[in-house]
Amino acid sequence: MSDHHCQLRVWIVPAHLRRYSGQGLSIRQEMLVNGFVCKAIEETTAGDFFFTGLDKPGNTANYFGANVTKVFVNEMPGLNTLGISMVRIDYAPDGVNPPHSHPRASEILTVLEGTLVAGFVLSNQNNNTLISKILQKGDVFAFPKGFIHFQINIGHIPAVAIASLNSQNPGVITIANTVFGSKPPISDSALAKAFQVDKKTTKMIVHILVVLFISIASSLVYAYDPDPLQDICVADFNSKVLVNGFVCKAIEETTAGDFFFTGLDKPGNTANYFGANVTKVFVTEMPGLNTLGISMVRIDYALDGVNPPHSHPRASEILTVLEGTLYAGFVLSNQNNNTLISKILKKGDVFVFPKGFIHFQANIGHKPAVAIASLNSQDPGVITIANAVFGSKPSISDYALAKAFQVDKKVIDYLQARLWLAP
Repeated sequence: MSDHHCQLRVWIVPAHLRRYSGQGLSIRQEMLVNGFVCKAIEETTAGDFFFTGLDKPGNTANYFGANVTKVFVNEMPGLNTLGISMVRIDYAPDGVNPPHSHPRASEILTVLEGTLVAGFVLSNQNNNTLISKILQKGDVFAFPKGFIHFQINIGHIPAVAIASLNSQNPGVITIANTVFGSKPPISDSALAKAFQVDKKTTKMIVHILVVLFISIASSLVYAYDPDPLQDICVADFNSKVLVNGFVCKAIEETTAGDFFFTGLDKPGNTANYFGANVTKVFVTEMPGLNTLGISMVRIDYALDGVNPPHSHPRASEILTVLEGTLYAGFVLSNQNNNTLISKILKKGDVFVFPKGFIHFQANIGHKPAVAIASLNSQDPGVITIANAVFGSKPSISDYALAKAFQVDKKVIDYLQARLWLAP
């Protein structure tokens, strides 16, 4: 989904819109909008749509051996509402653009110089499959919105790529920084559960992690599946035609059962490593959800149960607690200092997780807990961070991960050799 249009107007940071002084009280207000307020047409110049310097090499003398030069709305005000942006990425020999995701944009990249390995990891539903390719000069590769992806310079000379993203401000979530470098830290017990190691290992990673950013900007935006173009479009699972979603079943074959699911009142089985169970009502369970852009889950948590850090590439999520006490939170993107937004939730409390951001819940009470959540997609997808990064098939380069997590390759090899359990 592209950013909303604003009549080719460009942004200006809002000035104070009102000053009022009465009875010794001074009030100042600023208008906050999704994106930026539009500058008046008569104040707009060609310079608002212009940027210079993308031909200049970025400084790769850093830990990662890579540099991103960005042309987002902050650098080119005319991009406001246009839903497009661009970056130049420079890579020293062995340079790495470490595993990260863009919560608001897909990306298409072309190599100008050098040789890269580029790839992205599919969601749990698709077995965390690694889709990767060696790219030479002139090659083009695409990374779907919200998925963890990376590039490595495997050549003997510096490499250069240009990429475009379909948002004026796509955001970036560097996985290692977000999981182990959030402020305040995510509970080490939750991380130890999620990464299936003892707490000493997670504390070691948190202790040695130096937060180094390849920074791309961010602001919250919400989106959902495309609106249906007919009254209903019940999924036809037997059709051989491939579309975005599912082909529609004929209206005359549709029944009330297509819009019905039973069993969400039944506790899920939490006798597993994570002590949690998600009972989902997505389009695959309820065919009538096709094109409706909505779904639901029930989450059961045993004592000390954890729904480990994960993201939904296609949906925001709103959750309410039915029983028990949960510690829930999500981590903002690099631009916002990987700030952890968290809250202790009790029965009747409601919390929301923005689309694409890494989030989690942990049962911190003295009895089992239950929550119901809705997501604004018929098939929101789930990317369990530990599984996607260390359990992809085939494996992400241990060299790239050692760089990204700033540990010895032996630590990465140990993690990749584990049998990663599905949450």
